Order: sequence, then C-alpha cells, then structure tokens
Amino acid sequence: QVQLVESGGGLVQPGGSLRLSCTASGIIFNINAMGWYRQAPGQEREYVAATLVGGRTNYAAYAKGRFTISRDKTKSSVTVTLQMNNLNTDDTAVYSCYAVAGTNYWGEGTLVTVSS
Repeated sequence: QVQLVESGGGLVQPGGSLRLSCTASGIIFNINAMGWYRQAPGQEREYVAATLVGGRTNYAAYAKGRFTISRDKTKSSVTVTLQMNNLNTDDTAVYSCYAVAGTNYWGEGTLVTVSS
C-alpha cells in the first residue's frame, strides 16, 4: 500500500505562483511514476505532469514552460513537487497527486483557486 499526502493548495492572484507537494509513504520501492491530475468545476479530470522512471518528466501542453515537476526520494518516502508559475484563472481546479506502483494510488486532492 502507498499513502499519498498532498499540501500547498490555496488562493492566488492571476500571474502568481504556487507550489504543491505530494509525499508518498508505505511500500514505495516499486513506484515507477508519480504526478498530478486536475479537475476544474464541471469539467473532466485532465493530466498535468509526471515524473517517470529514470528521472524523466512529462507535461501537458498547457503546463510546459509554466509548471515544473520534481521528485525527491528518501529511504522511507518520495516527495513530488509541482511548482506552478504564471497562473491564470483556467488553472483553478482540484489538483490530485497519483502514484503508479503496480496499481494506481490517489491523494485526496488540494484546491487551487486563481482569482483576483
């Protein structure tokens, strides 16, 4: 089992920045991908970004150049950080962390609101 705990959501003005973190604990040795999805009100969930085996990263088109994902690993946990810059109102959504370790694990989500 993998447990995911997210943090860092909140309210930010357009053009501002936020940093989201997701820490995985439990059976982490076989995590081969971690990343983020988001779901805006009334819309389907969409992919944001991920860190993959070997340190590769992948981004949705709208995230490239504005969002940066990184991963830090210790003996007992893995933390994925999503740095989001130049946010706009379209980025308002619940951001959910996921981990792939034989099966998919999901965090509870953290709300990001971009508003003036």
